[in-house]
Amino acid sequence: MEQLSKIKSEYQQLVVILDFLTDIVGENENHPLASLMEVIGILIEKYEDEYVPEITKL
Repeated sequence: MEQLSKIKSEYQQLVVILDFLTDIVGENENHPLASLMEVIGILIEKYEDEYVPEITKL
């Protein structure tokens, strides 16, 4: 359970970093930090695919 708690903490840190980068980079694909933003987005997506349940319509 401790491992999952650490993973969740790292996920939350990545979300904060991505928000910060989004403010700086915006939609500028040529910005030097754009590729880092993309990698962090992929890591967040992988976490959410594995640990966040999908919301379904009733």
